[in-house]
Amino acid sequence: MSTNLASSANAVDSNALPSIAVLCPADRRVVGYVEDQTVTEVNALAEALRSAQPAWEAAGAAGRAKWLGRWRDWILDNKQRLLELVQAEAGKSWGDASIEVLASVESLNYYIENATRFLCDDNPKPAGFANKMKRLTVRHCPHPLVGLITPWNYPLAMPMLDVPAALIAGCAVLSKPSEFTPLTWVEVVRGWQEIGAPAVLGVATGLGATGSAVVDVVDMVQFTGSTKTGRQIGARAGERLIPASLELGGKDAMIVLADADLERAANGAVWGGFFNAGQSCTAVERVYVEASVYDDFIERVARKVAALREGMDAPGAYQTDIGALANEAQLAIVEKQVDEAVKAGARLVTGGKRRGHGFVYEATLLVDVDNTMLCMREETFGPTLPIMRVRDAEEAIELANDSDYGLSASVWTTDKVKGKSVAARLHVGAVNINSVMMNVFQFPIPQAGWKDSGVGARAGGAHGVLKYTKPQSLVTDVVEAKTEIFWYPHTRRLGKIQEFAVGLLGARDWRRRLGRRPV
Repeated sequence: MSTNLASSANAVDSNALPSIAVLCPADRRVVGYVEDQTVTEVNALAEALRSAQPAWEAAGAAGRAKWLGRWRDWILDNKQRLLELVQAEAGKSWGDASIEVLASVESLNYYIENATRFLCDDNPKPAGFANKMKRLTVRHCPHPLVGLITPWNYPLAMPMLDVPAALIAGCAVLSKPSEFTPLTWVEVVRGWQEIGAPAVLGVATGLGATGSAVVDVVDMVQFTGSTKTGRQIGARAGERLIPASLELGGKDAMIVLADADLERAANGAVWGGFFNAGQSCTAVERVYVEASVYDDFIERVARKVAALREGMDAPGAYQTDIGALANEAQLAIVEKQVDEAVKAGARLVTGGKRRGHGFVYEATLLVDVDNTMLCMREETFGPTLPIMRVRDAEEAIELANDSDYGLSASVWTTDKVKGKSVAARLHVGAVNINSVMMNVFQFPIPQAGWKDSGVGARAGGAHGVLKYTKPQSLVTDVVEAKTEIFWYPHTRRLGKIQEFAVGLLGARDWRRRLGRRPV
């Protein structure tokens, strides 16, 4: 594989400075370079995007949908090459990488098919008798320039969960991928240009300063990433008085009740905990199991975790299950949490160490943990699965809620009524019953974080598009007279008419107010 996989204007030669080398985390080889763009370059890009946005808005939802459809087709036509880029810069197994095109196409199709309905004017009914002759309209006006900052865990799928919605809303989009995995997204933006689409999608590459420059120049920001960085972006957005939607960290709990289908629950725990090497915001990061089925559940999970194959396989090979962590810092977090748990009394059933000279870490099962351990309290974002025994559902709910995070959770039981009852008591934005992470792909419902897991929501039907717009309310009259009863000058006669109308039509006890006793 060549050392420069992204054929794009943003992929630069290694001798061009300043530039950022992109490493494959599975083996640390250089797979490409991108420019570390300056504030001046970001500002120029933003200005160009703004100049193209009015015509894009004027094209209407149907016109914009045509371009998104062509972009979808380009992605499908270049699927193999894009997935090879994803795998190379993220160190994924081919199986984990392959889901990214599927998620991207599903997102594009959802907004293409529904945008016209989502963006049509609303015509609410007037409130109160005095407003009966008013006609109300709410228009949805796009924020001219949206900033989209994404993390490294899904180089293609993550931006594609948000960019289509912003584009179809009529916005121009200035995107900023992670410096660890920028190559795929740079190429996909180049694909937008290749199909001849309007110049309303741009990409800025670089380190933290580049991201800060994006926040400083846009009209609305969508950020996905750590809670620490999200707080900083939210604070800056507040200073600028621009809206910010922040999808931040998670520490998703899985509750396994005594009547659960343990085989399905064990399969769900292993996939939910280890998919993408555990690097998902909604990954299963802690498991609470009722005592009566704890040993049986552990035995099932242990067999499945031991069978997982680590490492990055060849494109199309499907010979490994979980790939590498994104970088040395993320691997250090995993090592710290595992070491701390073992020293505090947890039992290491499988895994527990890195493999090779890259950032691959073995699938690690920790049991007999307690809720004070770092692996149960701090976000891990790695291939670990800590499991704790609990007395009953009440204790599981209490411990699951004892967290600074509130992104999502799962409840496992054959009693759906019980499952919904437990879910209603969890302090999270989404709950999957007898499944994991599936809420992320349900575009008609919101993915909203509670507590330190964020502000705002992704998707949610029409909300997924309307979040990128600002409302404009219009009030018109059915009949326009020369004056209205509330206008100047004030007179005794008009005042009496107003009082009578309020007493007769506004009050619920109108008989008493008109001097009549109720029968």
